[in-house]
Amino acid sequence: MAKYDDMAKQVVDLVGGSDNVLCISHCMTRLRFKLKDDTLPKTEEIEGLPKVVQVINANGQYQVVVGINVIEDLYDAVQNVTDIEGLGEVTEDGVPVGKRNPVAVVIDLISGIIAPILAVLCAAGMIKGILSIATFLGWLAPTDGVYQVLYAAGDGFFYFLPIILGYTSAKKFGCSEFIGMTLGIALTYPAMVNITSGEVLGTVLANTPFAMNFYASFAGIPIIMPTSGYTSSVIPIILSVWVASKLERFCREYFNEYVKFFFVPFVVLAVTVPLTYLVIGPIATIITDALSLMFNSLYSIPVIGGAIGGAVLTAIWQPMVVFGFHWSVIALMLMNIAGQGWDVIMAPYMVCSFAQVFAVLAMLLKTRDTKLKELGWPAFITGFFFGITEPCIYGVTLPRKKPFWISCVASVPGGLFIGLMGTRMFEFTGGAFCALPGFVDPTGAMGVSCLIYVLIGIAISSVISFVATYALYRDEDAVPEGR
Repeated sequence: MAKYDDMAKQVVDLVGGSDNVLCISHCMTRLRFKLKDDTLPKTEEIEGLPKVVQVINANGQYQVVVGINVIEDLYDAVQNVTDIEGLGEVTEDGVPVGKRNPVAVVIDLISGIIAPILAVLCAAGMIKGILSIATFLGWLAPTDGVYQVLYAAGDGFFYFLPIILGYTSAKKFGCSEFIGMTLGIALTYPAMVNITSGEVLGTVLANTPFAMNFYASFAGIPIIMPTSGYTSSVIPIILSVWVASKLERFCREYFNEYVKFFFVPFVVLAVTVPLTYLVIGPIATIITDALSLMFNSLYSIPVIGGAIGGAVLTAIWQPMVVFGFHWSVIALMLMNIAGQGWDVIMAPYMVCSFAQVFAVLAMLLKTRDTKLKELGWPAFITGFFFGITEPCIYGVTLPRKKPFWISCVASVPGGLFIGLMGTRMFEFTGGAFCALPGFVDPTGAMGVSCLIYVLIGIAISSVISFVATYALYRDEDAVPEGR
């Protein structure tokens, strides 16, 4: 903490001295001053200080943005060198925040990174959903110009999501936004995405359930990637920017002033991009492979395997969506449908989307929060009709925690029923209502029995999620953005 004492004195002096400060608090990235006179601070000089990202004067607070890795030490240093009243960690509305466990910290961090893009996330999801319905009804074909142009906007947002998250993550961690975006570009660069279509150079972890082919190497180290690369992924880019933020601060502190301008981003990118491909990405890949192995093992248990698999899948599906690990199960499902014409492993996932959206509906019918209603209704519509639940998760339930966990628990009974009945998915046609036709057996052997099982499972989980959320949710449980 002592190394921030000088910086703390400088910041306090530049905001007008201790006498101009009524109190001080902090969120996850900002020192929040309440000042007697907000015309006294020397904003340009404060923004010129090392480790200060920017200054925001809004909502009666003079906010000095320094990033997640500096904030607590700097706040403590201000307390150490002044007699200013400290309120500790607070929300945007000034409500004190108690100590949080690591899971809560991760959830709040991810929600804060996703929150700035929620409106466009909803819009892109609705475009994809409408196009799915249009093609299913025969109104459009994927080769039509209208479809292709609109799909470029809808799917393009999700495809290049790492670039967008690179920007919001950089703002959250106090890193250069352009470095964050460049890291996202590196993860979605076409040549790297298509690397798995080349010649196999070797296999790592051979003779184990985690054996993976690699198609390129970096200085002799295998570059391990999922088949589709890191497009649409969430966690790799967030971890990459977090590492970059630490390295950037180190470089800015110790590099000569004359070379900082170009040498800092050069070093950060030259180190972080390979580290992401060689360490962060492979760890995520191994986790997804482990999930695939787990579900294959569960469903292979005689008689009760389907019920156990359905219960486990639906219990952890939404947390997997948050961390981007659900793609492993989707890939397994696609392989099963291609190989045998149907899949049972992923069939229970349908209940999760509806449990999520009915939790949101319960909140919307109960809340008096106008901001929640403005965000919640588009998210509900997108999730209910198209099965795109990211707006529901990131914008509504996850930041408030309780509704998110209720929807996860409510998904289990419906998933258990679907798995127990041996329900098969014959085609993957999207989510929510768009996915229902995929449960009709095209051969006619099973007719619509699988569709009926799915609808029963959806009804079970939706009712439980709605009733439990309506009974337990309170507006005061909400966690405002900006922590």
